[in-house]
Amino acid sequence: MARTSVLARAEKVEPNPTHQNVLAATARMVPEQVEVLVRTPDGGELALPAELVRILLASAGELARGHAVTVLASEVQLSPTETAELLGLSRPFVARLLDAGDIPSTNLPGSSHRVVRLADVLAFQQRRQRRREGRRQIADALDDAGLPY
Repeated sequence: MARTSVLARAEKVEPNPTHQNVLAATARMVPEQVEVLVRTPDGGELALPAELVRILLASAGELARGHAVTVLASEVQLSPTETAELLGLSRPFVARLLDAGDIPSTNLPGSSHRVVRLADVLAFQQRRQRRREGRRQIADALDDAGLPY
């Protein structure tokens, strides 16, 4: 049976430019200082937990910057193709990263097909960004010192 794409099933929210000001104001709020109440169909109110408030405020910030927001659990398992799509890399390059262990993966039981946890993809992306930033800082320091590189 074919596996349905995790990314295709994920909730994706596109920004609405007419809401930009409200989203930007919401994003500036401090999660620990915000209480979000939801009115229930029966007229009652429900206070959202702090974790959900943090997600809402972070999402508001992304939407305010014009970015779409996709909601996925960190423990979701992705195919190598989905991993490549998220990282903006080619599938063969991601396969090499998986082979080298740069991104942890596991084989599906009784299969040669691999899956990758979203949390591991995000950790790889953060490491990659830190390395890129470090290289940029080194290049800037060499430039400032007038040294060739």
